[in-house]
Amino acid sequence: MARTVYVNGEYLPEDEAKVSIFDRGFLMADGVYEVTSVLDGKLIDFGGHLARLNRSLTALGMPDPLSEAEWLDVHRQLVDKNGITDGMVYLQVTRGNPGDRDFVYPPADTPQTVVLFTQSKPGMADIPQARTGLKVVTIDDIRWGRRDIKTVQLLYPSMAKMEAKARGADDAWLVQDGKVTEGTSNNAYIVKDGKIITRDLSHDILHGITRAAVLRFAREAQMQVEERSFTPDEAREADEAFVTSASTFVMPVVEIDGVPLGDGRPGRVAARLREVYLDEMRKAAV
Repeated sequence: MARTVYVNGEYLPEDEAKVSIFDRGFLMADGVYEVTSVLDGKLIDFGGHLARLNRSLTALGMPDPLSEAEWLDVHRQLVDKNGITDGMVYLQVTRGNPGDRDFVYPPADTPQTVVLFTQSKPGMADIPQARTGLKVVTIDDIRWGRRDIKTVQLLYPSMAKMEAKARGADDAWLVQDGKVTEGTSNNAYIVKDGKIITRDLSHDILHGITRAAVLRFAREAQMQVEERSFTPDEAREADEAFVTSASTFVMPVVEIDGVPLGDGRPGRVAARLREVYLDEMRKAAV
């Protein structure tokens, strides 16, 4: 059965979906995206993802093409049409098709391109890596200066992830001016003497929706949280580490640059936060 996708107001079989070769998302990476996880057929932290979508669009001078109710309806219809129990809904909005290639933005009334599709990932809340942990390596961060905008410019994160794979690791943590910024597709954390440490919000990192929820739950549980930069040396000397993202939730890190953390197994802080996050998000899912 062909997957049903959404393109500019239409629900179509994926093999019938088309976007113009002149679309600025294709030619200029002039677009933004969001990924919302689905657990038990319901959307996780949907409001947070819509708020960040609007923030990203505003930063690029683009209007939000759909209302909150319309976004929710499209997400729910795709989940239903594709029979998604556990998985993700990906959305992308671009500045549209100006009819030709030009560095100058097209007229403001140019229709935007809106695309959504689903990915089924059965059992994504209970994947084996959550019990074994990730191995990461550190790599120079040479991305552009507005990582807080969730654009479709993902070439360097993809290159970094492939370098990590080539070095026998699962992912990379990016380093700028001697400090860790974030992972290739996630926010990064270390734990030292029970304190959770993660980089503070700025243009240097993505303002993670999962990050916000996890830190809120940590503080509610009376855990110590310090939002500041940390070095790769600090990371390698940490008691434990983890990453957060919409698709991996809270994922423990057990090795950095070949150095095992603690006893080389997922730490209790990461395990507890994963448990709390999944429990609370399932309760609030829509």
